[in-house]
Amino acid sequence: MRVPLWAGWLTVAFVAALCFPLVPDDSLPAKIYVNTVGLSGVVAMVVGVLRNRPENRSAWLLFAAGVLTFVSGDITYDVTELRLGEYPYPYWADLLYLSAYPILWLALSRLGRGHGERDRGGIIDAAVISTGIGLIFWVTVVGPTLADAGSPILDRLVTIGYPLADVLLTTAVARMLTRPENRTTSLRLMSAGAILMLTGDLVYTTMSSTGVYTGGYVDSVFLMAYACWGCAALHPSMRQRPDTTLTAQQIGRSRLALLMIFTLIAPGLLFAEGFADPTSIAWRSIGIGAVALFLLVVFRMWGLVQQVKSQATRLGDLAMHDALTGLDNRRAFEQELTTAVASGAPTVLLLDLNGFKAVNDRFGHAVGDELLVAVAQRIAGTVPSGALAARMGGDEFAVLLPDGRDAEDLAVRLRAAIHRPVLAGGHDLLVGASIGIAEPVGAAAGDPVETLRRADVAMYAAKADGGRYRTYADDLDDAAGEEARLGADLRAGLDRGEFHLVYQPIVELPNGAVSAVESLVRWTHPERGNVPPDVFIPVAERNGLIVELGEWILRTACLQYADWWRQGIAPERFGVNVSARQLAEPAFPHIVAAILAETGIHPTRLVVEVTETAVFGGGAEVRTVQELNDLGISIALDDFGTGHSSLGLLQTLPVQVLKVDKSFVENVTMAGRHAVIATSLIQVANGLGLVAVAEGVETAEQAAELYRLGYRRAQGYHFGRPVPGSAHRSSSSTVTAAVDPGSSDSALRMARFTGST
Repeated sequence: MRVPLWAGWLTVAFVAALCFPLVPDDSLPAKIYVNTVGLSGVVAMVVGVLRNRPENRSAWLLFAAGVLTFVSGDITYDVTELRLGEYPYPYWADLLYLSAYPILWLALSRLGRGHGERDRGGIIDAAVISTGIGLIFWVTVVGPTLADAGSPILDRLVTIGYPLADVLLTTAVARMLTRPENRTTSLRLMSAGAILMLTGDLVYTTMSSTGVYTGGYVDSVFLMAYACWGCAALHPSMRQRPDTTLTAQQIGRSRLALLMIFTLIAPGLLFAEGFADPTSIAWRSIGIGAVALFLLVVFRMWGLVQQVKSQATRLGDLAMHDALTGLDNRRAFEQELTTAVASGAPTVLLLDLNGFKAVNDRFGHAVGDELLVAVAQRIAGTVPSGALAARMGGDEFAVLLPDGRDAEDLAVRLRAAIHRPVLAGGHDLLVGASIGIAEPVGAAAGDPVETLRRADVAMYAAKADGGRYRTYADDLDDAAGEEARLGADLRAGLDRGEFHLVYQPIVELPNGAVSAVESLVRWTHPERGNVPPDVFIPVAERNGLIVELGEWILRTACLQYADWWRQGIAPERFGVNVSARQLAEPAFPHIVAAILAETGIHPTRLVVEVTETAVFGGGAEVRTVQELNDLGISIALDDFGTGHSSLGLLQTLPVQVLKVDKSFVENVTMAGRHAVIATSLIQVANGLGLVAVAEGVETAEQAAELYRLGYRRAQGYHFGRPVPGSAHRSSSSTVTAAVDPGSSDSALRMARFTGST
């Protein structure tokens, strides 16, 4: 396995650092050893910059220059000691050492700064840490050194320069450690190297002041710092500077514990000096340090309070606005509506987009979101000054007119604005809007909830009218209540088994042989009686019960067809109508396949009938139709010729059967233009290799004319009314003299017919 360059370097450098104590102290090999590791660390940094090409390249090169300056100090120190036999203090090496610290500090500050907002709280935290460490150095080194009047002033200044330089470097390191966004591998290694260097300096200063410093393991600490810095530059995570805008500034338990430790340094030093020698306590230094730490903590607490206030304001704003569109959300709208209802008679306009689901299914949620943003901007730009526009959720919007004037005029302008094409995801998209209008009058006076409910009722009434606008009236409530009751009865009827299927034959022309049957659902309610399909099917589609009802219809039709097949009286195929709501269900093809397998029906025996409206929007519905066709199921386009774009659908859908709507059949025997469309449709079907079925054939004359025009499949009361599956026992599969105008109706209808498998 290939080892990354940074990992290999870190391993070799750390082994070299740990092995350094094995080399004799103060020997020439030891000096060469140390300086070689130091210079190799600088080389690793330069290689890392050239290899990874970081965003903040200048800061990395500046840091490498600082380390090179520090290593140059080591080389100068060793050369001086070898040449003179001892090291004069202070000397040129000290100048190089002390010059390296500001360079390292500036580089670390730039590396840890990132880009984005300045974190003032983190700066104060770093100041607390640096002040605590500075207080330790002042009490233990700086203060006593300055008080030693017997030493030359230059010696004392150089001596205190080292701890002060360490304190300076501590500020940059502490700043890096207190920023969560700096927790990349590279910056963690940079911080670790700086901490190792500061630790080595602290040990070196302490041991030097007591005259017991001999190098060895202490020098190993400096070498490990070089190893960490070289590895930090070689690691790929050094390429980008941290992004502070993505970081939520907060104080965790670990940071609180760290700050608590450093704020307790002042009293800790007081106790330590008191136990050692109560007469030599550095009262002034400890007192100033304690005051500084106290003020920093106060500033930090004040900053936290301001941050909490700012976040509370921001959260409150977010809680009242829709994140996608920027409009007020439902909660804000309801609060404003409550206030407006209490002080006046506002008007509420509730909008629902027509065609949005088709866009979402066909082009994806990203394009759908772009469309919603564009619509929201148009609504906000259309409403008058003082009105409130809000997104209530999904593709539903609302407008609050405080004075209630010109609501219908606004509805017209909103519909016009929304209906203009919208460019989203590179597509010109077209949607409409259904708008409901309501005022808090009558029973709704002073009741914002009732006002909003009325607007909702009016909006659904507008949608039922084809996507217009409607103003609430009491009769809309009656209609909505009846639909709700009918929906409840539908649910109960499904549970009680009140539905049954009937089957209508589809015959061949001219001989009338039954080639297929269409399955049709019927509902016999114990109180309502026979409820027509055109009454309960739309309700089932709106409340979603059509999915469960459709699954029951499919399973029941398959079971009936399997029974006919076992009796040997099954026609070639049987059809089942499927709604747009069913086609939109992702699992629908799997449900169909499972039912066919469960009932033992071959997929080629099933014809799924869909309307043009159900698949006009494309998207999930068309994909479902294609999946059904892939299973071997035939697709029939029902009510052909009455939908949105019939001919266009023939190019996109895998259709095998066209069921020509009865509106083109009823006048086919009349002279003139009445037969033109029927003629054109059969020519289209024949040209595309499709089977055309003429629907609604009620007379022998119509059947004869359709046959003359080229139709070879027909369906209608002339051949047989829909009857239950159990009504057929005859083995006959033909209707005699089906196209003979002279035959009686009774002889042309099927009293009993076979089903299909």
